[in-house]
Amino acid sequence: MGYEFQRGSMIEIVIAMKRSIVLSLVVFATVCLLSGLSMAQQPVKDQSLPTQKKTLIVYLSRTNNTKAIAEIIHQRVGGTLVALELETPYPSDYRMTVQQVVHENETGYLPPLKTKIEHMEQYDVLFLGFPTWDMQLPPPIKSFLHRYDLKGKTVVPFNTNGGYGPGSSFVTVRTLCPQSTVLEGFSTRGGSERDGQYLAIKDARAEEASKEVESWLRKIGILK
Repeated sequence: MGYEFQRGSMIEIVIAMKRSIVLSLVVFATVCLLSGLSMAQQPVKDQSLPTQKKTLIVYLSRTNNTKAIAEIIHQRVGGTLVALELETPYPSDYRMTVQQVVHENETGYLPPLKTKIEHMEQYDVLFLGFPTWDMQLPPPIKSFLHRYDLKGKTVVPFNTNGGYGPGSSFVTVRTLCPQSTVLEGFSTRGGSERDGQYLAIKDARAEEASKEVESWLRKIGILK
């Protein structure tokens, strides 16, 4: 009887151990499955995540007001900041420049650019800044838009002016960028070279302009 008791006890122990092993395996498999699902829902550290859109900010500025807005935009969105320069700069005399610009607009002349953008294809978003000249888009900006292929890019115009607004400049940007997504432009009062007012966007006015720019960037969805 003692032997049978011991033998029965051993069998029960073996069965219990097997049950324990099976239960452990089930628990282990469940943990692995849940871990696998959790990892599938999270980015793997070694996996390359989508890159952020690359931004280029190009601006033309005679009295540095457009430059001031370009720098504010750069502070908010980052990217590459480029000043547009001509092979032959406009005269320093205001009236002579006005005469030249009027002639270029009438004849459709596109002044050659000194500035060259390397690897334009790498940029997704282009901020394009300019003053209002002759109530139109300045000829150097027209030169820029004719030189580069902006197909598929997002173009964001911004403007400074002497109080008369952007004129037809925003419409012209849309016309010259038919295969781009052109967002709502930004326009603000700058200086008035004709009246001897040069850099106006400075000090308190610069702080005010900064708030205007940030509000605009949020409105068009650049900033969240």
